Amino acid sequence: MGSPIHTMSFAAPKRTPIDDNMTVLVVDDDFDARRIYSEYLRSKGWTVTTAADGRKGIEKAVDLKPDVVVLDLAMPRVDGWTVLKQLRESSWTATMPIVVVSAVTDARDQAYFAGCDAFLAKPCPPEVVWLQIRAMFRVAASLRRRMPPPIGA
Repeated sequence: MGSPIHTMSFAAPKRTPIDDNMTVLVVDDDFDARRIYSEYLRSKGWTVTTAADGRKGIEKAVDLKPDVVVLDLAMPRVDGWTVLKQLRESSWTATMPIVVVSAVTDARDQAYFAGCDAFLAKPCPPEVVWLQIRAMFRVAASLRRRMPPPIGA
């Protein structure tokens, strides 16, 4: 099976300071996963909100505009695939970084194609989720520093 960390695409996170008070939305129907990820990320000084299903996840993503969404794919009612699709289609959330954490390991390529920025296979330790998010923001900050200033700026 190998390492749960996989190559990522680069949506442009809106923040650059990696250790600032990041806001994270964890969307997972599994109570234990929500609790473990949220407690660990809070221990790192980040603000974490959770949603137990996809419908609430979409609502909270639109309302709260978190810095990053941690998303499970296999959920009842509104699944993670629907959440991913709707967040990518909305102009309000299209560039919001999304880390998929899923036990559906053979869905990795489909998840990237659907628009996730990183894919982690469950079971995934919360430290790996934290490290993946930090890496995404570090890479995005590095890319922004290398870009020339916009014309007229």
